[in-house]
Order: sequence, then structure tokens, then C-alpha cells
Amino acid sequence: MNLELRHLKVVCAIAETGSVTKAASLLGLAQPALTAQLQRIERTLGGPLFERDRRGARATALGELVLSRARVLLPAMKGLQDEAARLAGAGTDQGMSRYRIGTIGGPVIGGLVHRLSEAQPDAQISTQASYYVDELANMVVAGKLDYAQVGVCGDAMPSADYGLMWQTIAVDAVCILLPEGHPQAAGDDIDLAELAEEQWAAGTGDGCMADCFAAACARAGFTPRRVLETDVRGVVDMVEMGLAIGICQPTFRPPTGLTHRPLAGSPLRWRQVLGWHPDSPAAAVAPRLIGMAVEAYQEAVARNPRYVKWLVDYPALGNHQLAAA
Repeated sequence: MNLELRHLKVVCAIAETGSVTKAASLLGLAQPALTAQLQRIERTLGGPLFERDRRGARATALGELVLSRARVLLPAMKGLQDEAARLAGAGTDQGMSRYRIGTIGGPVIGGLVHRLSEAQPDAQISTQASYYVDELANMVVAGKLDYAQVGVCGDAMPSADYGLMWQTIAVDAVCILLPEGHPQAAGDDIDLAELAEEQWAAGTGDGCMADCFAAACARAGFTPRRVLETDVRGVVDMVEMGLAIGICQPTFRPPTGLTHRPLAGSPLRWRQVLGWHPDSPAAAVAPRLIGMAVEAYQEAVARNPRYVKWLVDYPALGNHQLAAA
């Protein structure tokens, strides 16, 4: 592994906070992911950078050497990026002149593009669709995209190995798409155990949702029948024909004759996040885009008043957790 600026940022964050756990929170990463990244950095440099015990993390002699260089290199690189951005006109108080956004689809991207177009009518905005987080994240790393708006299983975040910054837009309960006349559509939510005999349809993609779904079914006392993976239109067709029930988000607008309900107790969650490279001009504009994405989510979820009412009993879902942060 080659040492990169993002690795130096990790080392500085641990030193400044005195804790791997606190540094992970500061960097928006899961603690195990940051620990694994620190171990890779230490292997690359040939020794431990911190002594860790119950009192926290303290730099070793090697760690102090790395920190002394990092505290020179990082500000210098930041200054270079700021000057380059000013010269190129890429980053200003008004935003960037071009936005290339990768997306898994859904109403958030539509609302985000709408708001961005209204705020900067002269900006060039393009989108790249993919079902796969890995593909979009690698395009951001390669400089082919500025942002990736993706979804992951609600208990996870995209891998820290990409070297991107990720911020949550919202976390939602996974919903079940089914015909309006289905017996389980009568209530405000559905007990997963009541669906043991159903056949399932879901969108394709990477990540751990398939494993999380199987685990949730196991906790509910059954092994699910096969899951048919297809695109969104295919899922809708299968549900309409009575071949399966679907897995969807609460912001999905079902066609006439279909409806969806969240799973009781929220045993499965879906996290929508926005990612960008911390050393790119897009990083300076990211807080603005996060705000637009949150507004787009709020607008989309408001179209489902039944779900909004249901969320009252689940304060950790929606984007309530953002307001509390």
C-alpha cells in the first residue's frame, strides 16, 4: 500500500482526539474500519504509530515522526488545492461550475438536481446511474465523478477503503411492496414473521442487504424462499402479477393498485448517504449539497403521510438523527 494524504489525516485525527473511537467519529467512519486502516498504515510504515490502552492513544517515536511531517504536508496541500480551485474557478461561494453526480436512483437525486439547477442555473449537471456502490465510489476516486449518492444497509457505511467522506442523508425502515388487497396491507406496519410463506422480489446491487435480510428472517423464525433480483420495473411487475412481494424504500411511489408498509420494529434499515473525495474541490461544496439532499428527502418522504406518522415512534429513523447531531 502506498501512503496517501488521507492516511496522514487519519494519523493526525487519532493524535488530536487521543482516541481511535473519537477519531472515527470525527472522520465519519466506523471504529472497526478506522482501526483496520490504522493497521494497514502501520504495516506500510514498519511499526506502531500509537500506544493504545484504556487511557487512549499516545504517539510512539515513529508516530511523532509521521505527525511532524503530516503537520507540514497537509496544510501545504490544502493551500495548493485552494489556490488551484481559485485559479480554475472550480470552487467559489456560489459552488462549482460543473457537478458530476453518481446515483443509485430514487427521489433524492431528482430533488437534489432540481435544487442545484435552481441555485446555479448556469452550472453543468450530469448524473451517472448504477446499482453498485463500488462502481460509483471508484469513479469518484478516479475523478470521473464529484459525488456519489448511494444506499447501504442501515447498520453499515460504505467501506473506508475507498478513501471517501460519507455523510448520512437519512436512515429509513425497509418497506414491503404488495397489492392493496393483500391481507398484510391492512395495518400500519407488517410483522416479518407473517411473511414466511411469501416469495420475494428485490432490486439488484452490492453490499450486505441480502445477508441482513436473511439474518432478519432467521430472527423472525424462518428461512425466506428465493429472492428474485431484478430492476425496479421488474419488481413492480412481479408484485402486480402476484408472483412475489417486493422490498422497497418508503419514498418509493407505488403505482395504482400497489402499496407498501414498513416492517414492524424496523428489523431492516436502508441508509442513504452522499460521498465525495476529501481532497477534491467538491469537498468545499459538500455541506451545501448535503443540505439540498436532506431537503429532497424530506420532500419525498412527506408524500407518504402514513409513514411519517409511523416514524413518530422511531426517532432514530428518517433524518431526525441529523437534527440531533
